Amino acid sequence: MDCTFGTEQGKFNFRVGVIIVKDGKALMARNPNDRRAYYYSVGGRVQYGEEMTAAVIRELKEETGIDCEVDRLVCIHENFFVDSFGVPYHEISAYFTIKENEQLMQIGNGHLTDHGPEGEYLTWIDLKHSDGLTLYPEFIKTIDFDKETDVKHFVTRE
Repeated sequence: MDCTFGTEQGKFNFRVGVIIVKDGKALMARNPNDRRAYYYSVGGRVQYGEEMTAAVIRELKEETGIDCEVDRLVCIHENFFVDSFGVPYHEISAYFTIKENEQLMQIGNGHLTDHGPEGEYLTWIDLKHSDGLTLYPEFIKTIDFDKETDVKHFVTRE
């Protein structure tokens, strides 16, 4: 069971994500069936009773088909937004980096995730040339998590 629940005011969501950057390009997911045209980090909801690192490993496997190892926690993101159905969300996401994995770095653009029937796919986004694209989390464009060693904290209110 995912750690997400409704309240009278909206929904709460507990999520993990992975920051995967190679040669200035970030591996991002996209669902072309979603009318909002945006890219988002590989990751997903934490399941009840699941440790965050286990959730990251599970989500990476589901979305890439590749077994990976977590490197470290790099940031916590508190995100307040309204979804495409008008539902307000309070989301807390923990973002991690992973240990080098050559197989993961070989993923090509258009790689279908385990959510293939929905059309979700992975693609490498050139962060220096991403103007005009909507990326979540947005801070992926500006922070080099290989160089930054402190755990960052971001709050976004849309």
